[in-house]
Order: sequence, then C-alpha cells, then structure tokens
Amino acid sequence: MKDVSAQEFWTEIKEGVVVVDLWAEWCRPCKAIEPYLRELAARYPSVKFIRLNTDEYPEVPMELGVVSIPTILFFKDGNEVRRIIGAKPKHVYQKALQEIAEG
Repeated sequence: MKDVSAQEFWTEIKEGVVVVDLWAEWCRPCKAIEPYLRELAARYPSVKFIRLNTDEYPEVPMELGVVSIPTILFFKDGNEVRRIIGAKPKHVYQKALQEIAEG
C-alpha cells in the first residue's frame, strides 16, 4: 500500500481499480483493518491500494463527503463505485473488491 498526498490521490484514482484507505494515526479501528487491506493488496496485484492520512490532507475527505474514519473507497477508472465506512470483518472488504475487480 502506498501513502499518498492530496495531489497524488487525484492522479492515482484515475485509471483501473483503486482501493483507498482514509485513515489517521490516532484511529485504532484504522490500524485494526490495515492488515486486511495489506493481505488483499498481495492477493490482487492488478489493483492499486493507496492510503491517505486524513489529518495531513483533510481537504480530500471533505471534498468526498467523508465524515468518519476508517472509510475505504473503491474507485474504477476515476469513479467511486463503493464506500465502506467503519471497521468491518475481513470478508466484507474482500467481497466488495471481488465484485468490483472481477465483475
């Protein structure tokens, strides 16, 4: 998973399937789901996984209407196609990614 700045975020989501982890250092649920996302990143090498620290770049979540973290965003060719808010069991992220990447 690649950490990105606000400017990089808008470039990174333009092409292909991209999973975005919106997180903050103080957020325990964010840290709890990070291993799930890293596991999925290893399983789906054709999918781009990026992370954006919401404390460092608050303008991105504001522009996207994100009000709580963790929020996982799924983009396909620059369009948001799914949003998962809050920490969920691993299978929830896997199912969403399968539907987007394989469907």
